[in-house]
Amino acid sequence: MRDTILTFKRYEKKYLLSAEAFARLWDKLGGRLEEDEYPRSTVCSLYYDSGDFSLIRRSLERPVYKEKLRLRSYGVPDAAGEVFVELKKKYKGVVYKRRAALPASAAEDWLAGKIPAPGDSQTLREIAWFLRENDVQPRVFIACDREAWRVKDQPELRITFDRNLRWRGDALSLTAGDGGEALLAPGEVLMEIKIPDAAPLWLAHLLSEEKIFPVSFSKYGTCYREHILCTLFSDPESREALTAAAD
Repeated sequence: MRDTILTFKRYEKKYLLSAEAFARLWDKLGGRLEEDEYPRSTVCSLYYDSGDFSLIRRSLERPVYKEKLRLRSYGVPDAAGEVFVELKKKYKGVVYKRRAALPASAAEDWLAGKIPAPGDSQTLREIAWFLRENDVQPRVFIACDREAWRVKDQPELRITFDRNLRWRGDALSLTAGDGGEALLAPGEVLMEIKIPDAAPLWLAHLLSEEKIFPVSFSKYGTCYREHILCTLFSDPESREALTAAAD
C-alpha cells in the first residue's frame, strides 16, 4: 500500500480550461513544476447520498458548512485492493478531509451496514457518526484521468489536471471498472490548485494574464445538475419517488 496522508486541511481552487487555454498556460507554467509522488492515476470515486439526493442538493445551495462521503481508489481495485473512505468537509472555503484506508470489500460492506466499523480511530468514529446521522447509499460513480504536479520550490503547492471525466449511475462499486459517460466537453481540463494558504503572487499574476479565473465546480454536483436531475424529472415514477422522499 502507498504511504499516504490521511488528514488534510487546505484551500482548493478549481479552474475549467479549454484545450487551447491549457496549452497556453502550460507553456508558461510547466517549467516551474515537477511530478508529484504519484504523477499519473485514474481516480475513481463512489459518492454516497440519501434516496432524495439531499446531501448534494444542500451542497449546491453553497452553505457555510457542508460535508460529503465518498469511497475513492486510484485505479480499479479488486475486492482486497486498497480504497479510501473519505469524509470531506468544507467550512468558509477551507477543506478538511479525513480518510481511512481499507480493503474494497470491507469498506463497501461497512458503509452498507453489513459489518461493524473496522477499528476505533478518530477518523473512523467521525465517519461512523456521519453514517448514523445520514441514511446514505452509493448513488454516483465518477472517474477521471489525473496528472499531479507540485511547484519545484514550494512542494506543498500542488496542481492537478483532470481529463476524461466520466460518470455512471449503475454498477455502483469501485471494483466494477472505470467506465462511464462523459461529464465534460471534449478536450476540457479541470485544473485544481491545492494550497495550505494563499497562492504565490507569481501564480496569481500568471492566471490573471491568461484570463483564467476560479470556478465553482463540483464533479458530483455537475453530474447531479446536468444529468441525474434531468433523468429524475423526465421519468414520472422517479419524480414521484423523489418528491415523496423529500417530504
